[in-house]
Amino acid sequence: MTLRLLGVFALCLLNVALALLLAPRYEGILRKLKAALHSRIGPPITQPFLDTLKLLGKEDLRTVRGTLYAVAPALSLASVLLLATLVPMGGAPPLAFAGDIVVLVYVAAVSAVLLILTGYASGSPYASVGGSREMMTLLTVEPVVAVALVVGAMKARTLSTAGILAWSAGNGPTISMLLAGATLFLAVQAQAGKLPFDIPDADQEIMGGPLIEQSGPRLALFKLVLWIKQLLFALLLVELFFPWPRVGLLPVDLLFSLVKVLVVLVLVAVVDVVNPRLRIDQAMRYYVGVAFTSLAALAFAVIGM
Repeated sequence: MTLRLLGVFALCLLNVALALLLAPRYEGILRKLKAALHSRIGPPITQPFLDTLKLLGKEDLRTVRGTLYAVAPALSLASVLLLATLVPMGGAPPLAFAGDIVVLVYVAAVSAVLLILTGYASGSPYASVGGSREMMTLLTVEPVVAVALVVGAMKARTLSTAGILAWSAGNGPTISMLLAGATLFLAVQAQAGKLPFDIPDADQEIMGGPLIEQSGPRLALFKLVLWIKQLLFALLLVELFFPWPRVGLLPVDLLFSLVKVLVVLVLVAVVDVVNPRLRIDQAMRYYVGVAFTSLAALAFAVIGM
């Protein structure tokens, strides 16, 4: 039992370390790609690491006092690192026994809720508007993510992400899983805060939204949270809905997954470059259409397709 617990603990540390190290690296690659598409040289791919270190060394300035406002960035980072232990990375997640897709959806929403509360607590009207937009996005996108995961659960007949991964890897693509994967990909765009769905931040309109009053270490943690969520949702997509090829060796399967994540995030970056920002009402209508697509995937899963 002790050896098993040590193994679980080691895998949890591995997932957390991968999330912390790879999320800024992927963000740096995407920045370089966007610069190339804009015919610019762009920053080095290590720039997110440099930005984070610089912000962590700055003074912690706060507009208001309060316990929740003070600890929100750390709690937000803790929530996404917990999420990293629930998301497959080349194999079954280390805490799969402790949480299913229901827990995963709840944990994934915690960081967004903390960002909303931080925006409202800051006292800035711009942050409040950004918080309101973040809330509307959360209420629209999270059901899409939940329905996509439910499709996988219905096909695998289990709520466990490890069970869904095993079923998907062993049974190949189906109509319902492909549709659910497509809707989850569209949700990744919003979860990553990329155009055309960077509505809560909207630098040209509300100057960063919920983050306008954040600086120094607090801003560094919130930025890191966003990058990690981007990575984890891409991993969730490729592991549960496009897990092929699979060889059964963790390092090899992890490498395949990370390559597929890069492909997904490159597509996200291309969409970000070629699309203007949607208005909030346009985004809501768009995701209503995506929700209907996810329900179609659920219907196909019900009839066994």
